[in-house]
Amino acid sequence: MNSGQSIFITGGTGSFGKAFVRTVLERHPDIKRLVVFSRDELKQFEMAQAFSPDKYPGLRYFLGDMRDEARLRRALEGIDTVIHAAALKQVPAAEYNPFEFIKTNILGAQNLIEACLENEVKRVVALSTDKAAAPVNLYGATKLCSDKLFTAANNIKGARDLRFSVVRYGNVMGSRGSVIPFFLDKRKTGVLPITDTGMTRFNITLQEGVDMVLWALEHAQGGEIFVPKIPSYRILDVAEAVGPDCQREITGIRPGEKIHEEMITSSDSPYTVDLGHYYAILSPTGRHGVEAYCERFGATPVEPGFAYNSGSNADFLTVDQLRELIRENIDPDFTA
Repeated sequence: MNSGQSIFITGGTGSFGKAFVRTVLERHPDIKRLVVFSRDELKQFEMAQAFSPDKYPGLRYFLGDMRDEARLRRALEGIDTVIHAAALKQVPAAEYNPFEFIKTNILGAQNLIEACLENEVKRVVALSTDKAAAPVNLYGATKLCSDKLFTAANNIKGARDLRFSVVRYGNVMGSRGSVIPFFLDKRKTGVLPITDTGMTRFNITLQEGVDMVLWALEHAQGGEIFVPKIPSYRILDVAEAVGPDCQREITGIRPGEKIHEEMITSSDSPYTVDLGHYYAILSPTGRHGVEAYCERFGATPVEPGFAYNSGSNADFLTVDQLRELIRENIDPDFTA
């Protein structure tokens, strides 16, 4: 990335969006153009207090909705780089309001793809989720469909210098609605609700997610789903790290929830390669075969039947490591 780029980020007022904007402005305060696209004018107003266009002349705030293709086409004029972070993502809400998630997460993704094809966009990185691998809930199913739309968009780009790729990772530490901020709030009551004592999740920090997206912008060839090698945590260890003296109330898993999350299924293994810090799931219909991709980029095919699961992951965070990460990423004054 360089200061001469024009960047457009959907969902720019969310947890990832704000971290991405902060990182770009810290590294490139004279960025040519950085457009924050979202549908909530209050969040844009609040974000502008911290990141003002008066201080950063290239920064702009655009109101709009992923469901409005005409607005996306207009907003993408003059843009060369797109980060797609907008989504409806709460699992219980998706089970209750399925078509609202379809309209934003699937139809909105296609709207963005069409708008990119009709403008001078060169690079697109879309954010996915571990819930898109072997989905058991509507949210995960919409994100899997979105992933397929973005990777397949490389098949219809024609002669354009345009690459679509996807970044898929697990639970972001400290993001809105995630378990650790929820537990930090609940520990005031002395009771931590535990859905299932065997539950595990992947863990990634916001900055790690931002850095991975920036890496993908530089290295993606088009059609890949990039997956980071990150640690897991056990829900009981999170409870111990946050509230060791709290009572634990078992509530049962919510509709559409998994005990363990997957990011790569065994069915993906024939198309998955190891890039060192990351895996890449290649498109079965793309122009990059596994053997050619490995030869060109120094990757290694994974073993047949390979799967990447939060429960069988070789790397688990300890209680002490979780506490340190909470201090580093959520609350510097945190004590247990």
